Amino acid sequence: MGDRPYLLPVSTAADLLPKPFMEWFAQRGWSPRPHQIALLEKAEQGRSALLIAPTGAGKTLAGFLPSLVDLARRPKTTRRPGINTLYISPLKALAVDIARNLETPVAGLRLDISVETRTGDTPAHKRQRQKLAPPDILLTTPEQLALLLSNPDAGRFFDTLETVVLDELHSLVTAKRGDLLSLGLARLRQLRPGLRVVGLSATVAEPDDLRRWLMPQSVGAPPNLADLVIVKGGAKPDVTILPTENRIPWAGHSAVHSMDAIYEAIKASRMVLVFVNTRSQAERIFQELWRINEDALPIALHHGSLDVGQRRRVEAAMAASSLRCVVCTSTLDLGIDWGDVDLVVNVGAPKGASRLAQRIGRANHRMDEPSRAVLVPANRFEVMECTVALEASLTGAQDTPRLRTGALDVLAQHVLGMACSAPFSAEALFAEVTSAAPYAGLDRESFDRVVDFVATGGYALKSYERFAKIRAGKDGLWRITHPAIAQQYRLNVGTIVEAPLMKVRLASRKNGGPVGMGGRVLGEVEEYFAEQLAPGDTFLFAGLVVKLEGIRDNVVVVSRTHDEAPKVPSYNGGKFPLSTYLADGVRRLLADESSWTRLPDQVSDWLRIQKEASVLPGANQLLVETFPRGNRFYMVAYPFEGRLAHQTLGMLLTRRLERAKLRPLGFVASDYALAIWSLGDMGAAFARKKPALGDLFAPDMLGDDLDAWLAESYLLKRSFRACALISGLIERRHPGKEKSGRQVTISTDLIYDVLRSHEPDHILLRATWADAATGLLDVARLSDMLMRVEGSILHQRLEHISPLAVPVMLDIGKESVAGSAAEEIIRENVDDLVREAMGDAFADASGMGGLPTGIPRP
Repeated sequence: MGDRPYLLPVSTAADLLPKPFMEWFAQRGWSPRPHQIALLEKAEQGRSALLIAPTGAGKTLAGFLPSLVDLARRPKTTRRPGINTLYISPLKALAVDIARNLETPVAGLRLDISVETRTGDTPAHKRQRQKLAPPDILLTTPEQLALLLSNPDAGRFFDTLETVVLDELHSLVTAKRGDLLSLGLARLRQLRPGLRVVGLSATVAEPDDLRRWLMPQSVGAPPNLADLVIVKGGAKPDVTILPTENRIPWAGHSAVHSMDAIYEAIKASRMVLVFVNTRSQAERIFQELWRINEDALPIALHHGSLDVGQRRRVEAAMAASSLRCVVCTSTLDLGIDWGDVDLVVNVGAPKGASRLAQRIGRANHRMDEPSRAVLVPANRFEVMECTVALEASLTGAQDTPRLRTGALDVLAQHVLGMACSAPFSAEALFAEVTSAAPYAGLDRESFDRVVDFVATGGYALKSYERFAKIRAGKDGLWRITHPAIAQQYRLNVGTIVEAPLMKVRLASRKNGGPVGMGGRVLGEVEEYFAEQLAPGDTFLFAGLVVKLEGIRDNVVVVSRTHDEAPKVPSYNGGKFPLSTYLADGVRRLLADESSWTRLPDQVSDWLRIQKEASVLPGANQLLVETFPRGNRFYMVAYPFEGRLAHQTLGMLLTRRLERAKLRPLGFVASDYALAIWSLGDMGAAFARKKPALGDLFAPDMLGDDLDAWLAESYLLKRSFRACALISGLIERRHPGKEKSGRQVTISTDLIYDVLRSHEPDHILLRATWADAATGLLDVARLSDMLMRVEGSILHQRLEHISPLAVPVMLDIGKESVAGSAAEEIIRENVDDLVREAMGDAFADASGMGGLPTGIPRP
């Protein structure tokens, strides 16, 4: 069913659009685009579809147009009240933006249609009212859908549902939120068998993956695919790399060397979005721009840790075009059309071609006019990555990840949610679950073990009553054991597990009295960061420099200050993995000297000196350099496979080097390289083949070595904590109170140890390993790399550091490993390090000296 790409509609606009709609388009000087008519035709046929269209092509209107036409043809007086269309977005802000944009056609056509949002920011009284009187169109998130489906009256609530629209589908399906959403869709299809599902996306690498995800699957049958509507054309983006006369840093991510040029670009534009990859980066860059903002331009900050009120104020100001610049993270990556943005500045390497395309699309937001963007690499390796990303944007290359296999901890959460809604048959629920594409390959034994886990906690925990959440009755149906279980479930639903957060509130001080807590909330910081602060410490937050006054009632109380050297919030996570596509492109660029003309002179000269001093690897080779420095020996490898894979490789290599008696002291990993330092002469050992490099990098390190390391490390405990929270084994939130991050960690660590000892094949340990293998370790990518370079490893035994090694050497001291030698933090003089690597070229090459102000010296 549906396995047919569909490019052009057979019907005309006049055949499918009522006259008032045609007039509405004409009044605005528009005409319906072919893909909008195509989706109308699909709706007439009752078919689900995936629409792939560039930014500005009117995807959202195309998704909603069939619903608007359907509702217009059936006035409220003649149709049953209830939800007609459910719109699901990955971002709360996107749902709010779409609701605002829908007001235009609804008001312009004088349609008697109600449109409302339902997110975590929606007041409780409004959410309760929506259950009793649902709107015609409800815009919501995956978590809110799970909550609605867990209610006993879910069948009534969705009784009139005809269409589900999934926006930015590519960003939903590649994470656990997508697993939860796929299970929710499977339940909606049980409630509404004729349900039509529409997926919208601008960046898709494998369309058939998403077409399958949209449709119900049958075990053993060929893939069931939704129809495909593709929009061709659209103006190519106008993307450049910011030129700079300043020296390009060797390492670091702040791009301070380019702040003046970024500021000039802001002055020359109407509205600019400055994208960064992490929240702490956003705080630092916002502060730098304010420092040089001599024209008092209205510049704002937007990231996920800020208070929702502040985010909404920024969004409203953007919509009103009253800002000149917003420094933001991925919170504004997706299809939001805020104001009149005419330039996107991406600070740092984008890490993925599809992510860059998403960000570029925020500028202009019109299909037939080019979006304008500037890439600002923060260091020399990022210059190469940005060059590859620039080419990808011009050719339209995509690198969105392939579909994931559904997670078992998410399934456990869904099983409990279904029991909260109504008693269920295991047989029927298994059939429903395996109709969802991510779970189509789930075997019955694993499903039954998940149900048993929800019922008992598993074999090792079944004697504890607190883990018994459902039980089978005499009729064979599974029910929750107590009504309080449903309340607990609804407080903890969702798959986003962030580091424990604490609210940051401005202090109030009246008449010189003691500091109070009456000021406004600025946002939230991670608990572990707050606990490292002492009263009087300063840090950047919400665009302000603030001083810690104290922590009271789990709130971080701060006051404004003008400290010149504030600390910066150290946000957990937020760093995107380097995509395989861009990594491969960087390796090819490095290996092809004729392509270096596209690089700045500073970078191409750096690579030429590297070629003279050492060697540059071929696209499918692995370069390993060894050299002494001071009283230490160093090995630097250049896999270009991303930080996660390199960190795992570093841990495993140090274990092997320890066994070879080379006494490794530590390692550090970047997206591009890995450096290990030791007391033993690794270069001499490799030359004697004791060990041989081929053996050191053999793929079998992902067997016993990986298992042994994981048994000793805290990585699996960290992954288990997330799985335990998602599955419902441990609840973070309880009625009237919330566990601290430390309490949750202690609870999950204890349970982890029990399960490892008494039930090592526990279903949650399986989920934990699956998470760690992809999220924390990137085992599959590391395995591919080891297989790729087998027999193609180049060893360069040098007398001193090479030019290519300088960036990763500047990071030394950040990671350590236990071994026979104690860890020692190495402090280097940057200029000496560069002079040693570059030789005479150091004095001759302008701008090739040390690091600019603001880059930390190791």
